[in-house]
Formats: sequence, structure tokens, C-alpha cells
Amino acid sequence: MKVILTQDVKNQGKKGQVLNVSDGYARNFLLPRGLAVEATAVNLNSQKGKDDAAAFKKTSEQENAKSAAGQLSGLTLTITAKGGSAGRLFGSVTAKEISEELKVKHNIDIDKRKIVLDEGIKTFGTHEVIIRLYAGISAKLTVVVTEA
Repeated sequence: MKVILTQDVKNQGKKGQVLNVSDGYARNFLLPRGLAVEATAVNLNSQKGKDDAAAFKKTSEQENAKSAAGQLSGLTLTITAKGGSAGRLFGSVTAKEISEELKVKHNIDIDKRKIVLDEGIKTFGTHEVIIRLYAGISAKLTVVVTEA
């Protein structure tokens, strides 16, 4: 019996995959648990439409990431912070603060989880920050931390 998996099934396949399984396995395990649907012409067309939509979404996300990388690559962000006399900050500049400053000053909305910082910026001066926008697409942002 041909079925279309609606979820990942261990040792069988991934979601959306069309499989040929035994009738008993399909009727007694996959179909009652909602792990698969029978591969009729209607279901196959529906699955093809879902696959096309997912591919379109992926390409549009990649294009958006490339355009955002172009915007961010030459950008310099200035952040003011309080600090001590030795050139060190009281606290640190975090990915969340960088994300908020990008939103306020440049109207660019970047999720804080995409900003790569091993630990916060703890000194005044110029720092290079990498922003991972999509798999294989990243941008370098220059962050200048000045004393308040």
C-alpha cells in the first residue's frame, strides 16, 4: 500500500515522503496513529502543492537574507554605555541590546539569536559582530561602543 507520511517515522522516512509499505503496517499502525495518509490522487496533488509552497518559502527566505546582508554589511552601529576608567564597561553590551539598537536607529529587525557573540562586549571601542541571517548567509556589523 502506498502512503504519504504526515510525520517523521523512525526507520521508515521523513514527513511528506511517499512510501510503499505492507497493508497491515499501514492499516494497523500508520493510519490509526495519524502518521500517514493513503496515497490517493487527491492526497498526492495536495502533497505536491505543499512541497512547492515550502520550496517557494525557502527561496524567498534566502533572498530576504541576502538583501538584509547587503544592508548590514557596511553598517556601523554606535552604542553608548557606562564604564570605568580602565576602558571596561559596567556590565556588557549583549546581542539583545545590539538587536534593539538596530531596530531603533536603522529600522532593521534582527532576532537576537542570529547575532553571534561568544560573550557580551565588555570594552569600549570598535568590535566586529557576525550576524547569521540564514544557513550560509551572514553579515559583518561594526559596533562602536562609546562612553556615556
